[in-house]
Amino acid sequence: QVQLVESGGGTVQAGGSLRLSCAASGLTLSSYAMGWFRQAPGKEREFVAAVNWNGGLTYYENSVKGRFTIFRANTKNTVYLQMNNLKPEDTADYYCAAGLRTKLMTRSEYETLRLYDYWGQGTQVTVSS
Repeated sequence: QVQLVESGGGTVQAGGSLRLSCAASGLTLSSYAMGWFRQAPGKEREFVAAVNWNGGLTYYENSVKGRFTIFRANTKNTVYLQMNNLKPEDTADYYCAAGLRTKLMTRSEYETLRLYDYWGQGTQVTVSS
């Protein structure tokens, strides 16, 4: 049974930092590209960042570029999202997702929710002004 479990969310003041973790079990992480998505209240779930199977390729949504870093440790079956200089507009539930690396080849595919096979339950991030 595949499980993705996010952790590391919380409440932080604007300008602060958080590191989210996504612990995977029941799958061979190196077979999957990984993504982070977020969903703010009343809004659709949106792409934040993604990393290919070996960490050599990353993509970011424009508003987080330069502030967020996605990286992975396949030997630990864990993917991370380091978030610095947080802004109130970053407030959302954050979800990690796993997609077979053979299906996610282009940036557009990495940004497409329906191409991911497994999702975590989410972790809440609140940034106060």
